[in-house]
Amino acid sequence: MTGFRPGGTRSAPARAHPEHRRRHTLYFLEHAARQRPVHLDTDIDMTRIEAHRRAQRAAGGRYSVVTYLLHATGRVLHRHPEANAVLVPGGLFGLRGPRTLRFAEVTAKLALDRTVDGERTVLSALLPALESASLDDIQGRVDRYRGPDTERLAEFRGVRLLGRLPVPLGRLAFAAALRDPARRPGVFGTVAVSSLGHRPVDGFHSSGGTAITLCAGRVADKPVVRDGRLAVAPVMRLGLTFDHRVVDGGTAADVLGDLKHELEGFDDGAEEDGTQPLVRGAGADLRP
Repeated sequence: MTGFRPGGTRSAPARAHPEHRRRHTLYFLEHAARQRPVHLDTDIDMTRIEAHRRAQRAAGGRYSVVTYLLHATGRVLHRHPEANAVLVPGGLFGLRGPRTLRFAEVTAKLALDRTVDGERTVLSALLPALESASLDDIQGRVDRYRGPDTERLAEFRGVRLLGRLPVPLGRLAFAAALRDPARRPGVFGTVAVSSLGHRPVDGFHSSGGTAITLCAGRVADKPVVRDGRLAVAPVMRLGLTFDHRVVDGGTAADVLGDLKHELEGFDDGAEEDGTQPLVRGAGADLRP
């Protein structure tokens, strides 16, 4: 006999919960399952960035960690157009063979943890032209998407529609939006960025449906070695997932290495912010 707890009391029946607010995520996961993900990661010494953040807070400003990551991502992927790309199917029966379409502009798809009508879900905001965007510009866009009533913004009208459509029509609508690879930056972005640094998460990996997906963990004090000496520094684990259909391991490793160099060597040119211009090359001092 089922449905009874020990002692003879009847257990409450399970209830089916329609996932209207998460349907866009489920459609996306069906699409992302076609990828061939490979995962890399590295530790980022955030000493210079944390010094810059402290100086900005003292001056009445504020930059989030993800803003620095987006800033670096735009510049690095602009230098690696082969990683700022999408796979183009080979046509009817695959006779033409696969190709990649490379984009001149870097558009990040930033994952947002939001509550929509009382239900927790993920929304994805697009931040175009990152290769030339300043920190202030990026932070302004991040603040807009993290503000109240984000889900009511015009950019998320399509997500709201997917939640209302019957599932067969929702799948068709999602597929139609991605059919033209040339329109992909305006629909899906060219690089996916996600952060769980606001939680006790050191590192994670995900496949964001783009050639490169970046995943940032928390910034925490950890032991590091500098010039043969043990020190303590704020460190962030940065994960990179690449779609092996589009990018090979060597290119992905170059992208991750350049991101590490860009973030650890951050300098906005203002000496009064607590950082000095970084001396490039071996043995460079990363201390503020």
